[in-house]
Amino acid sequence: MSGAYSIKAFTLLACLCGGTAFAVNHGGAYKIRADQPQQVIKGLGFEIQSDSIGSGNDGMPDEVVAVPHDLTATEKTRFYQEMLHGFRYARLAMGLYLRGNDAEKKHIVERYPGQMDDLRSMQQVSGIEGFDVEYWSPAPFWKQGMTYYGGSIRATDPVFLNAFGDAMVDDLRYLQGHGLRIAQWGLQNEPAVGLAKRKDQKRDPLDAKQSYASCFYTPKNYAAVLKVVAPKVRALLPDVHIHAPSWDGPAGPFAAEIRKDPELLKNIDGWTWHQIGHNSNDQIDLREKYMQGADGKPVYQNEFEYQPWDAKKIASPFMNTGQALMNWMVFENSPTWFWLHALKPVTNLEAAGYSLGYWRPAGILQKNLRPNLKVGHWEFNPQNWNAIAGFLKYLPWDSTRLTVEESTVEYDQRILVWRSKEGKLGIALSNRGVSPYTFHVAGAGAKTLVGHRYTIAALNVALGHKSGQELDITVPPQSFEFWTAR
Repeated sequence: MSGAYSIKAFTLLACLCGGTAFAVNHGGAYKIRADQPQQVIKGLGFEIQSDSIGSGNDGMPDEVVAVPHDLTATEKTRFYQEMLHGFRYARLAMGLYLRGNDAEKKHIVERYPGQMDDLRSMQQVSGIEGFDVEYWSPAPFWKQGMTYYGGSIRATDPVFLNAFGDAMVDDLRYLQGHGLRIAQWGLQNEPAVGLAKRKDQKRDPLDAKQSYASCFYTPKNYAAVLKVVAPKVRALLPDVHIHAPSWDGPAGPFAAEIRKDPELLKNIDGWTWHQIGHNSNDQIDLREKYMQGADGKPVYQNEFEYQPWDAKKIASPFMNTGQALMNWMVFENSPTWFWLHALKPVTNLEAAGYSLGYWRPAGILQKNLRPNLKVGHWEFNPQNWNAIAGFLKYLPWDSTRLTVEESTVEYDQRILVWRSKEGKLGIALSNRGVSPYTFHVAGAGAKTLVGHRYTIAALNVALGHKSGQELDITVPPQSFEFWTAR
């Protein structure tokens, strides 16, 4: 763990700052160490639902309910500029939200006219760097059962794997041919899900049926496919970031299998976890678990949302989301962090926990979470959007995180400090507690910092400015604040 940390969350430690004593639940001392830079924070990511999925993730209907497709021209532009601007990556779910096929069902293409045009326009107007292209399922030709639903690949012999790898590279060329920039690539979303289904249901994973696109891999088969495909992807895209396994990071059996092959390991640029609404305290308490086996490669999560069971465990999803983002970067040195969906349709009953906003498709709707929303329009979901909006606005791409020495590592209060490429200091603060909390910050370098506050009810509230080598910043409960150099 970087910096001088001591986890004493419930200790009434007093720290003398400016001659005044504060109990730890009301304040703490924080020293910025500009001489101890940590990881480069690349920027944030989101996922885009550019095709239909049933409510409750049940099924993949033929009806087109998709974004940006369903939005009016004006609402598309507003979506790109007001929500997506500031993100760096868009996660593209191959076989799920992009699931058309060629005649032989060997390649994934757009399923409805204009799908690729919409994705390209979204990329261009929002200003994202590019897409994180990851398979929920390869094209049906390559799978037992010839379907996107469930099952596994048909074979693992060298001839099959070589042809399979070529087809995946052709998928990337198709995306490039339609103007999409590819920044990241992953072989398979949640490759272990089928194995869990086998254990629970006592049946062969090849027969298990997911309610949406999926493909099951054993760790051995996962590594065997990667060994063939990853070099092909790298040859096409030398600078692409290849991550694995979109499930249990470096600590599980998929990463362990990869590490058996030093040449394959060289082609893995980062380890990805799915945390899915866990308490942000996990990044503190379970740091060793999340970093186990990382071997110096970046570790981050590329899917975060709240499912119905999460609501029973998380008292404040708004605060938990922002602090999860911060804690991944502070305790796991993560270079990025992904929310699941930018927008979900008002017909998807899980949308409140999954989305940064809602959109209203056309037609007569049997279910509608936002009855006052007009057809072709969208609106923010404050519970989730307000938690990350400040990071999109005030944390520039490629900023370098700075070490902060903390008098006590708190669960309900967090500090994240960075220096932008231009050398400007930025500080993000959070208070998940029930009373105001004062951050006594040293080492700011006598910079003038301008403050803004985010709550579940208000965005970007101006707080004036502060300057000096030492700063006292009192953050109200249930708030995030951003203090950035002019």
